Amino acid sequence: MTVALIATSHSPLLEHADLEAGVAAELDQAFTTARRFAEDFDPELVISFGPDHYNGFFYNLMPPFCIGYAASSVGDYGTQRGPLNVPEEIARGIAEAAMSAGIDLAVSLQMELDHGAVQPMEILFGDIAARPVVPIFLNSVAPPFTPLQRVRLLGEAVGRHVAQLEMRTLLIASGGLSHDPPVARLATATPEQRRVLLGHHLPATPGWRKEREQRVVETARAFAAGTADIQDLAPDWDRALMATLASGDLTSLDAWTPEEMARIAGNSSHEVRSWIAAYAALGSCGAYSVQYSYYRPIRELIAGFGLTTVTLD
Repeated sequence: MTVALIATSHSPLLEHADLEAGVAAELDQAFTTARRFAEDFDPELVISFGPDHYNGFFYNLMPPFCIGYAASSVGDYGTQRGPLNVPEEIARGIAEAAMSAGIDLAVSLQMELDHGAVQPMEILFGDIAARPVVPIFLNSVAPPFTPLQRVRLLGEAVGRHVAQLEMRTLLIASGGLSHDPPVARLATATPEQRRVLLGHHLPATPGWRKEREQRVVETARAFAAGTADIQDLAPDWDRALMATLASGDLTSLDAWTPEEMARIAGNSSHEVRSWIAAYAALGSCGAYSVQYSYYRPIRELIAGFGLTTVTLD
């Protein structure tokens, strides 16, 4: 087995939510299972598919996809701050392979990542620089969105290249599932929110970041209490998506539209693009089987929270 996958939801609220003891224990067990899976696999390379939440990518220039030749974490919500260990030559090879396959994407020699990309690295390895990692950003919050077929084809192109590397490669998908946190949207943004969406507020001060994060924490508490004015979670949609991904045939997802996804599963459900790309990448390496699957809608995290570990047959 030279390629494996861990797909997981993330949440900036993991260290801030007051979870019921049973739910906390259940979630901890899921993370322990994933951590042991990663340790046993002992990857020589990690490829991380993840979103951003207007911390590294903004409307001043918003690509649908971007591969980092170098990257650092902004350290939001208490996540680890600092550089990742990105092997530039491998990242360049992946980018060139994807472009040769007809996938238009951007590259960055100074990519900035937030909790959406680095939280799984911390959970699995204890340090965001513990393993060589190539970060692949997929726009999941800023309309317009590229069709899901392009997301699948990106994953397949990455997977075909990975299969030739002859390295133990762990694919990580970070994002989703159904959730609708208080993220500003361009169509309804106030002038101040528009400044943030364009990145004109940078450099962000610690006080500004703390205030922004506190609003999310307060919304989560209200959502858990049933008083927040945000869209509810969609467990049936989440489970159906996870079943489709586990089946190995992702082509039915090509017909999903951003409008329908947002209507059913919330404005941040687009983060499942990371899962689709990573599963497609693994599928390009061969038939696969899900070894472990966890799911629970957790209102305190504003998330339909899922985690899977997957190996080639």
